[in-house]
Amino acid sequence: MTPTAEPDPSLRRAVALVALLNLGYFGVEFAVALVIGSVSLFADSIDFLEDTAINFLIFAALRWSPARRARVGMVLAAILLVPALATLWAIVGKLSNFVPPAPAPLALAGLGAFAVNLACALLLARHRRGAGSLTRAAFLSARNDALANAAVVLAGLATAFLWPSAWPDLLVGAGIAALNADAAREVFEAAREEHAAARS
Repeated sequence: MTPTAEPDPSLRRAVALVALLNLGYFGVEFAVALVIGSVSLFADSIDFLEDTAINFLIFAALRWSPARRARVGMVLAAILLVPALATLWAIVGKLSNFVPPAPAPLALAGLGAFAVNLACALLLARHRRGAGSLTRAAFLSARNDALANAAVVLAGLATAFLWPSAWPDLLVGAGIAALNADAAREVFEAAREEHAAARS
């Protein structure tokens, strides 16, 4: 389906469910991140909150005109940068308190987040080109988050068995920030092309 076509009604239901799943797990992961002092979990929890906002915005925007949807796609690209900036802030704070997070809660919380994001990615996979940059933003967020969660689990295992320091957590946090920045670039480029096509 092209961005100018009317979106599949099942897409709105999928996006609403993804938003609710993200909101629910944000609370879980944010609480664990605060308790164990994990940068990667903090970054990922903020990403869950960002995904909640993105999917609720997409839910509303799917009823709008193609030109307005393209403009929303540009806004979503900016929103995708928020977790990256929040992670950089958390990394700076962690460098002044260089204590590794508890590895077991880190790995378990990352595993739970992986399950949630994998479910979200599967829900959105068949719709990922259904409304142009909007659904691309939602799908990329879920897919990137699942990859990031797998890395969080590996950071927990590395901290427990290979490298008992804060570095695995910090490196994964930095990787999550880079992944979100790249997704923002891709969504912005798609939205800009759609906006130009809608104007012509």
